[in-house]
Amino acid sequence: MYIVLYNFEVKINKEDDFIKAWKGLTELIYKHEGSLGSRLHKSNAKHYLAYAQWPNQQTFENSGNKLPEKANEFRQLMRASCEKIEVLYKMEMLEDLLRTKQSE
Repeated sequence: MYIVLYNFEVKINKEDDFIKAWKGLTELIYKHEGSLGSRLHKSNAKHYLAYAQWPNQQTFENSGNKLPEKANEFRQLMRASCEKIEVLYKMEMLEDLLRTKQSE
């Protein structure tokens, strides 16, 4: 599995727009480009981190050409709601011990 870690610095009072754009774009990438989805985290009022999962590096690197026109609307909204968007890391997953619920 291949992971891409993103950092977003969101403009004040633009949080709802950012989340709407992130969710919409993530859903389209999942549906049309073969991603395994993404998780969004908030560290403080302006800073968000997201990591996207891909089956492999090749799928990630070949993505971007199959998205519908609606993706451009979400991209524009995301750019308008952020002061900064950056890729922090691109990494191969070695081990996965993440669970969706606590075992009993």
